[in-house]
Amino acid sequence: MSPRGTRAELDRDPSAVARMFDGVAARYDLTNTVLSFAQDVRWRRATRAALAVGPGDTVLDVAAGTGVSTVELARTGARCLATDFSLGMLRTGRSRPATAGLPFVAADALHLPVPDASVDAVVISFGLRNTVDPDAALAEFARVTRPGGTLAVCEFSRPTWGPFRRVYTDYLMRALPRVATAVSSNPDAYVYLAESIRAWPDQVALAARIADAGWRSVAWRDLSGGIVALHTATRPS
Repeated sequence: MSPRGTRAELDRDPSAVARMFDGVAARYDLTNTVLSFAQDVRWRRATRAALAVGPGDTVLDVAAGTGVSTVELARTGARCLATDFSLGMLRTGRSRPATAGLPFVAADALHLPVPDASVDAVVISFGLRNTVDPDAALAEFARVTRPGGTLAVCEFSRPTWGPFRRVYTDYLMRALPRVATAVSSNPDAYVYLAESIRAWPDQVALAARIADAGWRSVAWRDLSGGIVALHTATRPS
């Protein structure tokens, strides 16, 4: 998979995205921590804190990868289910002691294997932009969430301060692939990831798409100067 051809291939074929994540699964979490300067830990904690769930509730963690995000969500006391379409990610997650006891399920974000209105919250962290149809995924999340339930979308976004945004974009497109070469098992994949981040809508545009998918009370909180935005919404009756 060459850096130049990666983006086009993945845009055409969602299965190629799954294969890409299969290829980076072994060192994916380490690479993310290095590339984010350990901010990924803070982002996971903020996502957990945004959910009004606890013991007796069910949380669906979509695009959960190796389950690191699911472990954090489980600190609420809720029953948490990790889903992902990358079998390599799921296998890596199941092999780790930290995720012992967590249920892992292979699933496409557009076709979740749970009944209508059956979960109290849906969370997706850094995975919505990798779905073949983000709007359909948001509608699918609404289908499985009970009325009054919560959606949390933690995703890369647009830094709010212009000078910082320029520095960040330069890092994203130039430095990130170089750093990934040193720590990732598949650095070419991070060229695609950098491009997908740059092409992703900003905070306002994503909020509008969440509302269009049937969610209400859409709000967001900027994290790390807007590098990441944490959007939340409620499933209406």
